[in-house]
Amino acid sequence: MSCPSTAAGFAGCDAAVTLAAATGLLACPRCAEPLAVESAGATCPHGHRFDTARQGYLNLLGGPQPANADTADMVAARTRVLASGAFDPLDEALARRIDDGATVADVGGGTGHHLARLLDAHPASRGVSLDVSVPAAKRAGRAHPRAAAVVADAWGTLPLRSGRFDAVTCIFAPRNIAEFARILRPAGLLLVVTPDPEHLTSLRSREGLLEIEAGKEDRLLRSVSGWFDAVARHRVHAPIDADASLAHDLIAMGPNAFHGEHRTVAPLVTEVAVSVWVLRHPVPGATHP
Repeated sequence: MSCPSTAAGFAGCDAAVTLAAATGLLACPRCAEPLAVESAGATCPHGHRFDTARQGYLNLLGGPQPANADTADMVAARTRVLASGAFDPLDEALARRIDDGATVADVGGGTGHHLARLLDAHPASRGVSLDVSVPAAKRAGRAHPRAAAVVADAWGTLPLRSGRFDAVTCIFAPRNIAEFARILRPAGLLLVVTPDPEHLTSLRSREGLLEIEAGKEDRLLRSVSGWFDAVARHRVHAPIDADASLAHDLIAMGPNAFHGEHRTVAPLVTEVAVSVWVLRHPVPGATHP
């Protein structure tokens, strides 16, 4: 079955097409041997087999998803927010840092939206979207024909082969720095997206939402020290003219969904305010902790 080369109109494509994007990239979560991708799933040399779900994703978690994984309602809200274009400036900033032909791992990739936008911008690239949420993976499995969706724990050993990726993106997601270094090629890029203090500030103030922790920048730089070299920081700030529905979804798509019921009944103007940190994996010979 043929599929379009971009995300547009992709929802009806064969699930095997997306999984093929992970050829040569996956590792068995049980024995760490390479996983061979097949039309219906993946197998390792020791006979461990994992079947592809009908929605196109591969579950390598090995157990139930944790209680704090994104729910179906959260995923639906995030899908609507991303479809609104509110985070398009972020996707454009990320695409400028990726070379065409790059192999990308989006860790904590959610619905696969951001990876799909990267792949739209770079037609010779492919990637893997990894998330612990099954509802997210159901959407990511249909996000793009050159993106494979995998359910796995970002805090554990990633079911990805060592030194196979040119770039790792980590957008508001757990940062498993040692694993990122392992899966990246020498001189590969780690792109970490963190919220700036101004991020959704008017919405957070009006609705009493979770505050952005102080000192996030220093903690990030300390955590990558010895593993990655800081190359650049790009700030992406863009206004959002949100109606009541979009404002509600901005709350419901993230951790605030676990902290009480929020009912937004009035529109407001708020702001996407994030930083894209560009970190480079050292060349061979560099000292690691």
